[in-house]
Amino acid sequence: MTELLDQAVARVRALPPETQDAFARVLLRLAGDEDDQAVYQLTPAEAASLAKSLEQAERSEFASDEEVRAVWAKHGL
Repeated sequence: MTELLDQAVARVRALPPETQDAFARVLLRLAGDEDDQAVYQLTPAEAASLAKSLEQAERSEFASDEEVRAVWAKHGL
């Protein structure tokens, strides 16, 4: 197990049991569970969105603190 995965598991262990189960379901879904379900495949739209986001990150194009606060406020956070 990598150090990062070990840290993530340690944090999840500290959560309530129902939250741990939710994380476990997501992880199993992403990795493919024992029923040999396929690893999650991005849709073409998701792949394009991810590629765009990675390109923006490569150019250090991130939202400003003000932009983030505006999105949070829009959603009542």
